[in-house]
Amino acid sequence: MAESLVVSYRSRAPVGLQRRFLHQNNCHSLPLPKPLLSLTLKSPLSLKCNSVSTLLHRRVISCPAPAALDSDVPHTLHEGSVKHGSSKSFEQWDSLTAKFSGAASIPFLLLQLPQIILNASNLLAGNKTALLAVPWLGMCTGLLGNLSLLSYFTKKRENEVIIVQTLGVLSQFVVFAQLALAEAMPLPYFVATSIVVAAGLVLNFMNYFHCLNSAIWRLWEDFITVGGLSVLPQIMWSTFVPYIPNSIFPGAVAFVIAMVAVIMARTGKLSEKGVKFVGAISGWTATLLFMWMPVAQMWTNFLNPDNIKGLSTFSMLLAMMGNGLMIPRALFMRDFMWFLGSTWATLFYGYGNILCLYCFNAISRECFFAATTGLFLWIGMALWKDTVVYGYDSPFTSLKELVFGS
Repeated sequence: MAESLVVSYRSRAPVGLQRRFLHQNNCHSLPLPKPLLSLTLKSPLSLKCNSVSTLLHRRVISCPAPAALDSDVPHTLHEGSVKHGSSKSFEQWDSLTAKFSGAASIPFLLLQLPQIILNASNLLAGNKTALLAVPWLGMCTGLLGNLSLLSYFTKKRENEVIIVQTLGVLSQFVVFAQLALAEAMPLPYFVATSIVVAAGLVLNFMNYFHCLNSAIWRLWEDFITVGGLSVLPQIMWSTFVPYIPNSIFPGAVAFVIAMVAVIMARTGKLSEKGVKFVGAISGWTATLLFMWMPVAQMWTNFLNPDNIKGLSTFSMLLAMMGNGLMIPRALFMRDFMWFLGSTWATLFYGYGNILCLYCFNAISRECFFAATTGLFLWIGMALWKDTVVYGYDSPFTSLKELVFGS
């Protein structure tokens, strides 16, 4: 999921993980030396302790994992429970899953590079009309999703995934610039897009380094909340045109609902649960936007089966690999939203299209079975390893915690 999400109201730690803290509010993080990364809070609160040693020997306090709908709430990087705090395998798996999610930047970047190179060659050849085939409006949806996910992971201090999402935003912006040069994208829209991209990157990284006023950050979150909730139903509706009337009604209604919800949340008209729900909207809409991509592709395959051969097997493998690399980290962090988006994209976008290619004899049997074997071995390994490092008897216990919390 370059998938890929949000207002933090209370930080929580996953089940089996314990936190040392002075009080529950605030979950900002500061970089620490690598040997202490999985043993200390990445939070300014740690600066209030006399020393790292004092912090490490502070009495641990058990905190429940968030339920599925609370996955939008940023978690502190866990430090290990009483049972696993000194477990070397636990710390190693923490480090490995972070590296896996960071490695996802490679396949995701490779996904966009062919389009960038092709656009550049067409521009150099003076063939501007070729760039009209690139759907810039659809790419705006992906850009909004990437910016929402960037905001989500910035607050979670998931450094590796921040890099993935930033590369996604930048690579898409390069394509927008190429389209603008070819006059395939109207200049006013490109200028507006440039402002949003620049603002999103600057605000996210200022927030990461604690240089941003909280009121400005809330305005940015309100923007991506309203934008995401407005775009999602419109994209879903448009997928099935012309079988249903072409209309902007779903997006307009969603825009009004989003504006009302945000205003009520900011003026104190909602309950605590209502405020938390509004804070989760941008994260979940970004996830659902990326989750809808395979649905739209499957629908296109169903309507035009002859066009399935136009799909790139290599691109589908890269999509499956990129999202699959994030599954172990999402499971380890007990982040249901992240896990759902990554797993869905892996199975239904990457692997699902590979299955379609195989069914229509567009790829060989050996290629299909290699992809199938590799995918399910990877998912099985992630579930097994997570079960082992947490000391459980069954992977279903990990999945139960992931979905329902404790």
